[in-house]
Amino acid sequence: MGVRSAATKLHIPPSAARGGRPTFLPLVAVILLCSASYLVGVWQHGGFASSPSESPAISIATAVACTTSTAAATPKRRTRYASSRSRTSSPPLDFSARHAAATALDDAAGASSSSSSAAPRPRRYPACAAKYSEYTPCEDVARSLRFPRDRLVYRERHCPASERERLRCLVPAPRGYRTPFPWPASRDVAWFANVPHKELTVEKAVQNWIHVDGDKLRFPGGGTMFPNGADAYIDDIGKIVPLHDGSIRTALDTGCGVASWGAYLLSRDILAMSFAPRDSHEAQVQFALERGVPAMIGVLASNRLTYPARAFDMAHCSRCLIPWQLYDGLYLIEVDRVLRPGGYWILSGPPINWKKYWKGWERTKEDLNAEQQAIEAVARSLCWTKVKEAGDIAVWQKPYNHADCKASRKSSNSPPFCSRKNPDAAWYDKMEACITPLPEVSKGNDVAGGAVKKWPQRLTAVPPRVSRGTVKGVTAKSFAQDTELWRKRVRHYKSVIRQFEQKGLYRNVLDMNARLGGFAAALAVAGDPLWVMNMVPTVGNTTTLGAIYERGLIGSYQDWCEGMSTYPRTYDLIHADSVFALYKNRCEMDRILLEMDRILRPRGTVIIREDVDMLVKVKSLADGMRWESQIVDHEDGPLVREKILLVVKTYWTAQDQDQ
Repeated sequence: MGVRSAATKLHIPPSAARGGRPTFLPLVAVILLCSASYLVGVWQHGGFASSPSESPAISIATAVACTTSTAAATPKRRTRYASSRSRTSSPPLDFSARHAAATALDDAAGASSSSSSAAPRPRRYPACAAKYSEYTPCEDVARSLRFPRDRLVYRERHCPASERERLRCLVPAPRGYRTPFPWPASRDVAWFANVPHKELTVEKAVQNWIHVDGDKLRFPGGGTMFPNGADAYIDDIGKIVPLHDGSIRTALDTGCGVASWGAYLLSRDILAMSFAPRDSHEAQVQFALERGVPAMIGVLASNRLTYPARAFDMAHCSRCLIPWQLYDGLYLIEVDRVLRPGGYWILSGPPINWKKYWKGWERTKEDLNAEQQAIEAVARSLCWTKVKEAGDIAVWQKPYNHADCKASRKSSNSPPFCSRKNPDAAWYDKMEACITPLPEVSKGNDVAGGAVKKWPQRLTAVPPRVSRGTVKGVTAKSFAQDTELWRKRVRHYKSVIRQFEQKGLYRNVLDMNARLGGFAAALAVAGDPLWVMNMVPTVGNTTTLGAIYERGLIGSYQDWCEGMSTYPRTYDLIHADSVFALYKNRCEMDRILLEMDRILRPRGTVIIREDVDMLVKVKSLADGMRWESQIVDHEDGPLVREKILLVVKTYWTAQDQDQ
């Protein structure tokens, strides 16, 4: 106002207008007035700005509309982004200057919360007590004791039933936590401080599961039924099952221990989903995840496994202590549901080769023989064919279709075929003692549901479920478009997250809303040494999970209003595409964010894609969670409303949680 009024009062003498000798006094007066007005204005608005975040806020709408011009006017610069509390030299997220407008968005959000006295400060979430460093909300040991022990029901998922039971705090890493070893070194070694348990080193000492070596844990690759190591054991399986031609890609390991079987399958391009309960073998799944091997907490009890029908090419049990012959063969019937047509089931340990081991197993010959005969009978009732029993290993194969099976079972209908139940429904759905029927075929040698291509061609080929029209809203054309879209998006992620350039930094990856698995497929095509757990939310289109498995990828169903069946600090990278929009009005936003924080490693990265309005709300909560974050533009440019929030979790542990 002062400048404008001084200018209007400026008087030009007649002599100056006629070209006479000018006087500089009026000009000096104007300069002085302008300077005084500017200084008074700065003082009234809170003093002189000392950093970009203290500058006047730019409205979100203006920032979005003016992105192009702002970026053009801003000198190229490089902004380093990382936690000031990090205790190591781990490289920070690195954003380039072409995202200057997005930075303005970010600054606007920060400035509006700090410079305006009317705006509420973001909520600061406290740290949980150190005793919660291994907290698993839906497999809480204390809560599980309220449920029946019959058939291990108490080991199943039992999530907090009320708000009072839910933790509203940040789960700390244990004291001395260190960044895990990169793959492939992590297969064989981990830091003891990260999983400070010695129980298995004593209980399984002679079986070479795990050893303590100073401040490290060593995984020799042994197992109860493979004393010569997992590699030699898998080679023996490979003499019966075709493991080397790409026909076997997805595997299920029931009662996995520390997942050495799955760990050594990876070198053969076979991806195993390993699971075991949270039981007396403390932290066995946590050991697997620390090694960089896919695993989840799970148990065969009363609920179906959280996978679709016809998911796995191979299933495995090595002395997993599951009573396959009991409850009318219920557990083997469930394995049959999740096995692909023509899939293999491998059993080692009791009762296989009982004539050799019966004394060491401290059981009678008669008891072990009866158990094996009962398992054989259940397998025959499922129309499985026993391929071979060699030494400690027995292998059965599921039929490619049920045409002959239905014809041969007319005289015996036990167990019956399921009549109406959705074969893919597997979120708290109870197991039933009935055979899941395979899709009908026109010829006796057809593969029910369609044959998948061999790996790696199946990764990008149109899945049979898509070509047959059983995935809602997806066609072969839209599948191809989705595949190309995610390749483009992953290229964009790699252009703004420099950590992708360091092979092995990201090993365990989670996609919270995987859809068709395009994000995981794009990473696999790029050859990154990582694996992705593809989660399909139960509130969305759940028919896509079967197609994900047909691509040779793995995943599970998940309700993100509940905790995930995994340990804290499981993932190095979490990808969340439209998760918060999907769960809007279903549960509190911070419930999902706190779960993300629980399962993310210190210094781990999160990528969140949402509409800009939703993303600003997410960021306001994230700012209170010891996360450092920044909003960047969509891969198609600044004018797209959808934005990307990039996050890094800061390093802190139970010992300094109050600092």
